Amino acid sequence: MSAQTPQEELPAGADGVAELELAPALEAVLMVVDEPVTEEHLAKVLQRPRRAVSEALRELSDDYARQHRGFELRFVAGGWRFSTRPEYSAAVERFVLDGQQARLTQAALETLAVVAYRQPVSRSRVSAVRGVNCDGVMRTLLQRGLLEEAGTEPETGAILYRTTHYFLERMGLRGLDELPELAPFLPEADAVEGESQEGLPSFDPDDSGDEQTTEL
Repeated sequence: MSAQTPQEELPAGADGVAELELAPALEAVLMVVDEPVTEEHLAKVLQRPRRAVSEALRELSDDYARQHRGFELRFVAGGWRFSTRPEYSAAVERFVLDGQQARLTQAALETLAVVAYRQPVSRSRVSAVRGVNCDGVMRTLLQRGLLEEAGTEPETGAILYRTTHYFLERMGLRGLDELPELAPFLPEADAVEGESQEGLPSFDPDDSGDEQTTEL
């Protein structure tokens, strides 16, 4: 391996990350990202030179292509992430759309209401208002086409979300100004964001056996 340049000095750390095999470590990290991640970020997290990370990423991408996997590792929007290989998009679309007519759970309806009245809003703020982690429910609402991304939060870089035209169509609304006047009754996310979620009561029906459902 070539000598490191000053820009490639490894960050201090004794947690063993630097000793992990690079390719599997990259795969493990990329499996959990929900947006493209830069080579610089990966290099910092895995405590490796950027050049080594860049080479490993391209080797992985080439390996997946040669093996004709159903997924591929792509460089998009300034970063790397896994995506479905185009020729298998029909299978993914069938899976995502399957059950679209199924009813939304009470948890999904509550989450949708928070986004509708606080949009644009990040996942963490929605979770803060509801008092439970909403990541899974948010993914469901995105898959249903009821929510969409709406840029990023300037202070934190977190992805923001808003309701879609499809949401208005399903709710029979011409615009968000026709939503019932419920916003004043929702707590401000900033007021509860710093509190421990464990200290807040959970009313997520996904945690119990009596989940309520509503057609939407």
